[in-house]
Amino acid sequence: MPGTVPHEGPHPIGVRALARPWGTVVCMQITPEALEADFTITTAATRLDFLSRRDDGSTTLNTVRTSDDADDWSAIRSMTTTLDVTEALELLALGEVVARKAHGSQLTGIRAALRGGAGWDEIAAALALSPGEAWDAYTRAIDEQAGESDLDAEAAEAARELAGARP
Repeated sequence: MPGTVPHEGPHPIGVRALARPWGTVVCMQITPEALEADFTITTAATRLDFLSRRDDGSTTLNTVRTSDDADDWSAIRSMTTTLDVTEALELLALGEVVARKAHGSQLTGIRAALRGGAGWDEIAAALALSPGEAWDAYTRAIDEQAGESDLDAEAAEAARELAGARP
């Protein structure tokens, strides 16, 4: 199968795998789509944070640390960690998952702010946009969610009315 890596035994966390009848597991590519359904934004952000902290950015490969004293545990303090390829790809995919889920909550946040009486200047400041760009992002999010059937026609129209005229 193109883009797959044969892998015997259990597969890494966050990797979709296909079990074959003869006992091997074929790990498939790590993609945001594969992880998105399995992770809430909280879980994805927690795993992303864990993987980010685990990698120290070191580029030294295959370094063995030795000590003259066999009982010297202080060498552990200077040891570094790096992510393996699977973890690095998972880190990238999880970053995209978190970004998508956070972007998906934008419509909810803007609607709540508008219902609470916030103006487009305040909403724009919270999004680091101009008021016109914030309004455009809101109406675009309405159109996207209405197109994906996440928002029915009546709710989409109510959300547009809540937006008012473009600032």
